[in-house]
Amino acid sequence: MSWLKTGLCGLTLATLAVGSTGCQITEGGQTLPSSWYLTDDVQYFAPGPEFKLSREAAAQKAFKSDLEAQRAGR
Repeated sequence: MSWLKTGLCGLTLATLAVGSTGCQITEGGQTLPSSWYLTDDVQYFAPGPEFKLSREAAAQKAFKSDLEAQRAGR
């Protein structure tokens, strides 16, 4: 009878441990690490330009057009 009690106690503890920790799932393309994801703070990234180097590209384009204008003026 002792081994039965020990086995049931161990099984109960294992079930409680697994149930309380949650599991990692993917929901809507987002990896949710635990069952507490609803109470976690949300990281928000403000939308920005897709191309991060737009000022540099504009400067290169302006430089190129200035060069072409100088060459055409010769």
